[in-house]
Parts: sequence; C-alpha cells; structure tokens
Amino acid sequence: MSDRKSTIVDFAVDGEAGYQQIFDRSPLLSSISAQLDGLLVAYDYFPPGAIPNTLVKQHGLGIFIDLPAPVTAERWIDGKLRREVVRRGDAFIIPADTWHYSEWNGGGGAIVVGLEPHVMLDALNLTLDRDRLELIPHFSTTDPTIDRIGIALKHALEHPGSLSRLYAESMVDALMMHLLQHYSVQNYALPTYQGGLAPAQLEQIVDYIDTYLDRDLSLHELAQLVQLSPHYFSQLFKQSTGFSPHQYILRRRIDRGKKLLRQGGLSIAGVAKIVGFVDQSHFHRHFKRLEGITPKAFIRQFF
Repeated sequence: MSDRKSTIVDFAVDGEAGYQQIFDRSPLLSSISAQLDGLLVAYDYFPPGAIPNTLVKQHGLGIFIDLPAPVTAERWIDGKLRREVVRRGDAFIIPADTWHYSEWNGGGGAIVVGLEPHVMLDALNLTLDRDRLELIPHFSTTDPTIDRIGIALKHALEHPGSLSRLYAESMVDALMMHLLQHYSVQNYALPTYQGGLAPAQLEQIVDYIDTYLDRDLSLHELAQLVQLSPHYFSQLFKQSTGFSPHQYILRRRIDRGKKLLRQGGLSIAGVAKIVGFVDQSHFHRHFKRLEGITPKAFIRQFF
C-alpha cells in the first residue's frame, strides 16, 4: 500500500470537501446541508474505479442498495486484503481511525454513512470511556436490517425538507443501535424501557410540538427538552402516544391542516405552508395516505 496515495478525512471539519478528497466529486444526495449533528449521510452512484488509501475519523458504512449486477471488488481494511463479490443489499463497516482502500470493476449506487463515535455513546447515554466503543471491521456482508435502513435513508435524502431531518435521525438511531448490538467489540445489552414518558414530560413535548409545528424539528432537540437520550426518548414517546415522534408530528400537521381547510379562506398551498409542509404536493401525498382522500375532496365536504 505504500505506493498508493493516502488521505486523512474528518467529516466534522471537512464536510463535503472531505467526501471530495476520497471520491473526487460531490455526492448526488447528501445530508451535509441538513444540520445532522455528528452524522454524514450521502447517496452516490459509483462507476468502476478506486479510492485512495483513506483514514476517516468517523465510523463509516457503505450500503449497496442499487447494484444492477454483482461487482467484483478488492478491499483492504487495516492491513487485511480480501477479494470479494459485492451484491445488492451488502454493506461494509470501517471503524473510525482505520485505514481503508478499495477498487471495484462495476458500477452501482450506495449509501455512505459517517458516524461520530461520541454520537453513538450519547444516543444511549453511555458513560464508557470513548476508547472502549469499538466497532468490528467488516468486509461486504449481507444484513437485511442495514439494507432496509439504507433504503429509508435514500428516501429521506430524496425528499428534503419538512420532517426529513427527524426521519433521517430516527433511521440513523436505529442503525446505531443495530451496530452496537451486532458489530461492536463489547456486547451491549440495550435496556428496554417501560411506562412511557411522565405526564409532565409528555405535556411539555406535545406543547412544544404544537407551538413549533411548522419547524423542521429534530429528534435531538425534542429529547433534550426532557433531558433524555434520543433513543430513550423515542421509545418512551412511542409507548405514551402509540406513534414514533416522526409519525406523531406528521399526524398533528394533518390534523391542523384539516382544521384550517374546514375554516376556509386559505388555499391548499397556504395551509400546507402554515402547518409545516415543504409544498402542496408534499401535503397532498401525506393527507391522502392518512385520510384516504385528497385535500380538495376533503374541502368539498364542507363547501
């Protein structure tokens, strides 16, 4: 490997420029402008080629969600070389501060994820020495859970705007929990939480959501209100309401939209903006999915 170009990247500092150092271009889709703290999520199409010998300061994953045909690749992780056949649904895992090189002979689309080690600890409120959180390097392996999360993350990147940040954070939270349980050196027994949020906590969260319903709320923001980790908060919130935070906020927006449509005097596009949707089509899609009719058909019932 000594004759290959080497580069060190810290996405927390370098942002998209770090991605360009590795791949010589910007990704097709990325979370860089979405202010996802400690996270990089990108989708890109990779033609046949190679990357330089690279050390990234974050934990890294590649999730191959769009491969039209198997691809032969040569991957080098921390001194170990493997020639492998990569198929749709496969993923590889590169722990933070680990040298990695790869070259491949076919094209396809993949999700690239970068996770700050401290974010994984904070997600569980773990007080371990940060050096003890070690992920196990993995060459391309099939994992249906990671594949499903990769597809969901691509969907979030393709539909930026209202609630996409919260949805992406929820998916990354699920990914982190999966990595800690199945791909870490130390086996983490993740606790299960019962009983839901305390009544005062639930009231505080619901009031906050209703007050800022038109904002692009984040999971971390909501969890901080009641001083819980995002993972802990999400579990307790769902136990209290029957919905994930993302699902609950979406339903509250539709409920407020119905109220405004019944009152009249506003266009559908105006209502969509007031309740926090990016545009009328976004409002229309979710309204029809949850109510079974379009906003226009809903209005006809009253006027």
